[in-house]
Amino acid sequence: MQPAATPTLSTRMAPLAPEQMTDAQCAAADALIAGPRKGVKGPFIALLRSPALLDRVAALGEFLRFSSSLSRRTSEFATLIVSRYYGQQFEWFTHVPLALAAGTAPETIAALREGQRPATMDDDETLVHDVATELLQHHGVAEATYARAVQRFGEAGVVELISLIGYFAMVSMVLNVAHIPEEPNAAVQRLEPFPR
Repeated sequence: MQPAATPTLSTRMAPLAPEQMTDAQCAAADALIAGPRKGVKGPFIALLRSPALLDRVAALGEFLRFSSSLSRRTSEFATLIVSRYYGQQFEWFTHVPLALAAGTAPETIAALREGQRPATMDDDETLVHDVATELLQHHGVAEATYARAVQRFGEAGVVELISLIGYFAMVSMVLNVAHIPEEPNAAVQRLEPFPR
């Protein structure tokens, strides 16, 4: 995996108070609060600066996270790979408990956190790891990896997996630039920067 910095700087884009928001921002915030996310947090703190963009990003993320043909275990594991790649603390802290609840082994997550290829992955996790790391490192996937992915997930599943990886890459970049901190969780270990 490519080294990724772990930002520890102060927040650049703090949450907006209701009195600071435009009508469009209030409507976007209300929609997030009413939806499955139940609040304006993480990348949506920054994205609220552009409420029309926030609406579209939220809809895409809602589909990829909650309505995709991929299993919850598959999508949560892919999210952790992207989080590790970008050194993204908020996403890591959010998705480690979800990945554990979906069945990913603690040893698999620990190895991923250390920047290693986990030896304890099941077949689907191995395939997702191959697709995600090839896509992140080489901006595409090898023919053999693609064929395995289509055989396992179908073409729709492959498109959804690639889109999930791209979605969380975008979210990670927004969070890294905005310096949005993670939400505290004593059960999750922070990502450390890769050695240089």
